[in-house]
Amino acid sequence: MKTNNPVFRNDVFSKAAESWKGELMTLDGTSMKAGVLTLLMFAGAFWPWHLYFQAHVASSALTPYMIGGTLAGFVVALITIFNKQFSPVTAPLYAVLEGLALGAVSVAYETQFPGIGVEAVGLTFAVLGVFLLAYTTRLVRPSAGFMKAVAIATGGIAVYYLVAMVLMFFGIHAPMIWDTGIFGIGFSVVVTVVAALNLFTDFAFIEAGVESRAPKYMEWYGAFGLMVTIVWLYLEILRLASKLRSNK
Repeated sequence: MKTNNPVFRNDVFSKAAESWKGELMTLDGTSMKAGVLTLLMFAGAFWPWHLYFQAHVASSALTPYMIGGTLAGFVVALITIFNKQFSPVTAPLYAVLEGLALGAVSVAYETQFPGIGVEAVGLTFAVLGVFLLAYTTRLVRPSAGFMKAVAIATGGIAVYYLVAMVLMFFGIHAPMIWDTGIFGIGFSVVVTVVAALNLFTDFAFIEAGVESRAPKYMEWYGAFGLMVTIVWLYLEILRLASKLRSNK
């Protein structure tokens, strides 16, 4: 299998399973952990929303939550990737930190487009539910070619985003990412579709982990990897929705 999700590498579960004699990873256990991480992410996102709507804190004052949550979440993600045994602790911490960042980002969009946050959350979990149903009922079984194509597309998007970030430091605006014209919307549609298709590859890798008899703690790691894709998907849906509203 091929994927560009940095959490799921081809041998990540098989290496963890080597010489392991304890309790094993299961699909039900991973699903439960994913649910726990989702709740923790919502809990983290609640705080910026509370500050904005209840404490009447300006959206600009929430920027530290956005930057701090993103940077701290990135550090915790790296720790999780390189020390998978810590995932029962670091995966929940990652979910809370990302929740803080996503909450602040959502508030920033909400000030311009009221209701967009709830809309993006609903669409994200609708896509997740449909894709999970399609996978578990065997309506869709990603082939090696499909997974390779998704990985290549994801890698291309990652490179483009990285170049755009570098250019931004020199005051150069990369086209399409923030453009609200037809090409900008088209770009966001493609990126959102690719992000959604990564869910299939994540499901396949988690299933492969169960089949390889990975350790029980890898349930947290599998749920963490799925959460990384969900965060990306939500951000892309949020950006796409904002572009569509800008053109109304």
